[in-house]
Amino acid sequence: MFHFLLICFVLLYLLLKHFLSKPSPIYLIDFSCLKPPNYCRVPFSTFLENASLFECFDNESMSFMEKVLHSSGQSEQTYLPPSLHFVPPKTHHLESIKEFHMVIFPIMEDLFAKTKISPFEIDILILNCSGFCPSPSLTSIVVNKYAMRSDIKTYNVSGMGCSASALCIDLAQNLLRVHKNSNAIVLSTEILSNGWYSGNEKSKLLINCLFRMGSAAILLSNKKEASKNAKYLLLRTLRTLRAFDDKAYFSAIREEDSDGKLGVTLKRDLLNVAGETLRSNISILGSEILPISEKFWYGVSLIKKMFVFMKSEGIYVPDFKTVIQHFCLPCSGRGVIREVGKGLRLGEREIEAALMTLHRFGNQSSSSLWYELAYLEAKENVKKGDNIWQLGMGSGPKCCSVVLKCNRPIFGEYEKGPWGDCIHQYPM
Repeated sequence: MFHFLLICFVLLYLLLKHFLSKPSPIYLIDFSCLKPPNYCRVPFSTFLENASLFECFDNESMSFMEKVLHSSGQSEQTYLPPSLHFVPPKTHHLESIKEFHMVIFPIMEDLFAKTKISPFEIDILILNCSGFCPSPSLTSIVVNKYAMRSDIKTYNVSGMGCSASALCIDLAQNLLRVHKNSNAIVLSTEILSNGWYSGNEKSKLLINCLFRMGSAAILLSNKKEASKNAKYLLLRTLRTLRAFDDKAYFSAIREEDSDGKLGVTLKRDLLNVAGETLRSNISILGSEILPISEKFWYGVSLIKKMFVFMKSEGIYVPDFKTVIQHFCLPCSGRGVIREVGKGLRLGEREIEAALMTLHRFGNQSSSSLWYELAYLEAKENVKKGDNIWQLGMGSGPKCCSVVLKCNRPIFGEYEKGPWGDCIHQYPM
């Protein structure tokens, strides 16, 4: 009898330990994306005409920017903040603050309206903006605007590039695992007013041509009642960093040119560096989420590679479409999207959201991932139970993956959000 009771006690202990140690599920309740006002639209002709009047670009730089614009994959419908429509551009501190108000407050209001949650119910606030970091911080501006609680936990993330939004979802997940019964908002944007480059180094001029206005607000929660109306369940996040490698570290860096003008340099080997960083990330993610059959063939190809007579044969690329139904890829450019898609064995359907987001809104840095998800929702492609993979890649260099699972049917989004007035025109 003693041994029987001991065994029962041990089993009960193990069961309790398992259920009590299991982290609470984290839900993505909803998200909002900015639809910039039409007066911020910047057709190529307007961009080039204004640039020619700035008196800082030579003919070679003008020709280079025109070529980049027409080959970028973006349309004539993208947006720049009002400060960059002036001749010369207004790039001082006050204009950056005005731009921040313009891109953040509308999406906060929209998110509060959609989720019927008040600013006072927010426990954690995370904001990412790579190139603009004022004092008081950007999170303090938001807390002041909405008179949030004095015990709210705020995190201001800068210098993380296009991967910052996915990275902040990872940060929010870790915080929500510690702070029970809490709500967290993640805000993602990039302030362009202070990032304009007025020199003639081609490696720095790319930023002027490719980056456009955009912002996103995401509400996450670990509360039990969130499971009833949340759009998504957060399944997995994974971060990879290669800053230890000098070649990778200097592939995208903010620095002064020979005339002392500040800009972001994008090196020629950036694509190769991005590929190496991506491989590091997906090799770990694949080992966790892929089915046994895909892992088996990947392992076989590695073994084959060990033999001299099989050196010419490439490593097997697992098919992520076996577990992932929708993909949100980095929106850095048309060539980058297609290369990433090719590397992951994705077809036109899987890269459609990224290509169309780039076409309609341009590269919006970290917030692009949410415009892609909004596109998928507007097309009513996302079904209950579907898995979505958001892949953010940025300077550092770093790569961050976020895997979501659709928690409920999603209908009627084609009438809302940034795609509401144009989704019928896509795909192009």
